[in-house]
Amino acid sequence: MKLTINGEPRELSGPATVTDILSQLGIDPRKVAVERNLEIVPKSAYGETALAEGDRVEIVAFIGGGNHTAVEPDDSFLVAGRRFTSRLLVGTGKYKDFEETARAIDASGAEIVTVAVRRVNLTDPTKPMLVDYVSPERYTFLPNTAGCYTADEAVRTLRLAREAGGWNLVKLEVLGDQTTLYPNMPETLKAAEALVKDGFEVMVYCSDDPIQARMLADLGCVAIMPLGSLIGSGLGILNPTTLRIIKDSVSVPVLVDAGVGAASDAAVAMELGCDGVLLNTAIAHAQDPIRMARAMKLAVEAGRLSFLAGRMPKKSYAAPSSPTTGLIG
Repeated sequence: MKLTINGEPRELSGPATVTDILSQLGIDPRKVAVERNLEIVPKSAYGETALAEGDRVEIVAFIGGGNHTAVEPDDSFLVAGRRFTSRLLVGTGKYKDFEETARAIDASGAEIVTVAVRRVNLTDPTKPMLVDYVSPERYTFLPNTAGCYTADEAVRTLRLAREAGGWNLVKLEVLGDQTTLYPNMPETLKAAEALVKDGFEVMVYCSDDPIQARMLADLGCVAIMPLGSLIGSGLGILNPTTLRIIKDSVSVPVLVDAGVGAASDAAVAMELGCDGVLLNTAIAHAQDPIRMARAMKLAVEAGRLSFLAGRMPKKSYAAPSSPTTGLIG
């Protein structure tokens, strides 16, 4: 029997079920999701789902795409009915290895981590997976659609992710081109509508356009995630005014996603009143990722405190901080 598994032709002897295939490949069925001819196979049906000549099978898993003291006990972060202490969300890609990934996430204090969905390595199924280092029992995994350029690709990816881990809370991003990684907003809106109808709780990466952001919120997205600047650029917050307008325009959480390069960028985002910051490259590509993760944690906390405290008004002229009465003449 000839099959195509993860894009590779495979020849098997005799009839086989999904369970048989996973066993032959040495893959732990608890850590993966399986798709047969574009239809997801529920884990409960692995043993009874027979494969046939010519079937196309996809086997995917999550890849890299804490202790925390609250700033204020009553200032937790709420998204889709879930409450979190940390307002810093971090990605799991671009690190030198999974061990460094785990150490950086721990240092960041993040409770939500984004994960990409990729094909399982069939040539070495014993190769460590992200879940061996970053436990979904400790962190909330946020499956994302990194690398998707159409609504159909994004929806298919997240349906597989839900099957693999059982999570409905997801991050949607549909990219427009490989040069800027800017969001394709028509496709993003199309995917968001389909996912919300399918029962997903969608946190969505989008342009810093208040009108588009409000449209996504009206569709039922649980969080709006406008870019600060281009993904991986480290350019910081380029359009603070539009981010503030977005925050004022929607009733769901607003998190800056993409472009943060330094701790000061994260603090600026929080001082604007944003509910959180998602970043990856700024930590993973720092000379000392663990120390930078700690810096980002503190910056998000400092920026949040600054926003809550209320900054002093800006003035055009100097104002003395010492009293002018009682001066020695």
